[in-house]
Amino acid sequence: NYTLAHDDGQTNNGLDQADVILVGVSRSGKTPTSLYLAMQYGIKAANYPLIPEDFERGVLPPALEAHKNKVFGLSISPQRLSQIRNERRPDSKYASLENCQYETRKAEQMMWREGIPFLSSTSKSIEEISATILLKLKIKADPHMGM
Repeated sequence: NYTLAHDDGQTNNGLDQADVILVGVSRSGKTPTSLYLAMQYGIKAANYPLIPEDFERGVLPPALEAHKNKVFGLSISPQRLSQIRNERRPDSKYASLENCQYETRKAEQMMWREGIPFLSSTSKSIEEISATILLKLKIKADPHMGM
């Protein structure tokens, strides 16, 4: 329930209860990864999309600043992102390769600058991504989940 309530930045209330907060551009794999972490490991996973306004400010969204130690970023290759977005909104600025290059570059720059660990979801399974997140953030998973 926690993960569903905190999908795509729907609410910032209760972020202090999160075990992990996934950030990244739209369609980078935040929702499926957070749901997998919740269902398989009992992790309270929130996810927060990085949007153009965040890139213009050049800093982590204010709602995340106090929880920086729980933030983990997902990136994706601009080409793959463009493919995924074109399935949803064909021939839009949102799905254009140029826009996808801009957004992924700006998101990665922000994560580097803010010291947020991140990985590319381009060629990794949700299981691999989740294992990396648990390891890097030293999160203890519930061994009874996912059975």
